[in-house]
Amino acid sequence: MSDAAKWSDLAPRVVSGVAMAGVGAADIWIGGVIFEITVIGLCALMLWEAARMFGAEQTAAIRISLLGAAAFTLASVAPYLLVMPLLLAAALVGAGQVSRERALFTPFAAWILVSGFSIWILRQEAGVIWISWVVLVVIVSDIAGYFAGRMLGGPKFWPAISPKKTWSGTVAGWIGAAVIGLCFARATQAGLILVPISMAVALAGQMGDILESFIKRRVGVKDSSNLIPGHGGVLDRLDALLGAAMLVMILWSLQVLPGLS
Repeated sequence: MSDAAKWSDLAPRVVSGVAMAGVGAADIWIGGVIFEITVIGLCALMLWEAARMFGAEQTAAIRISLLGAAAFTLASVAPYLLVMPLLLAAALVGAGQVSRERALFTPFAAWILVSGFSIWILRQEAGVIWISWVVLVVIVSDIAGYFAGRMLGGPKFWPAISPKKTWSGTVAGWIGAAVIGLCFARATQAGLILVPISMAVALAGQMGDILESFIKRRVGVKDSSNLIPGHGGVLDRLDALLGAAMLVMILWSLQVLPGLS
């Protein structure tokens, strides 16, 4: 691959990335209902993309996205015991609207909803500092992995599923996450244990990206959609955050994250 081709997607990625970062930072800072509406809207878009990937017609895909948004909204005001049943029921009902791989669509849609709900809960319960930590770990590990992978190349991380990912990019992502963990460890009372935790969160984010790559290869699509120039779809951009948020939510629920209560 020529140098020009190697970096051909950089300009649209930067422009889209800066725009999304600005909107995302404002939403995180404001929090409350604004943040909840944003997360619900993003989950609805991701469900629409997922439904289309799995062969749903346009009207069916819209119904699935609206169903997911309604389930998320109800779950946000329901007792904790009802949260998972509501989100899983939406995924299960939505699977009946797709035309293929319904057994695979159900856990994939559930992952989108549960992870999205985790992002909202973390902002509500843990606060702006810790949701910012999660987002920065994902962003920095993604940027470090992108540039290291393009510049250094080398052995592929999982070529059968994600042929562009390299070990050099993967390790660079871990290092970038460690730097973010160190910064937050110094700025808070978390301590240095946050450094390896940040690396684990980066790995969870990378696995979220791998999961979506597996789904796309399984259903035969290149991108989840073309909504974001240079990035593909909303799922293509947020898959790593979904993976990271789910791990952080598990750690937070188990009360093993330092500095969080």
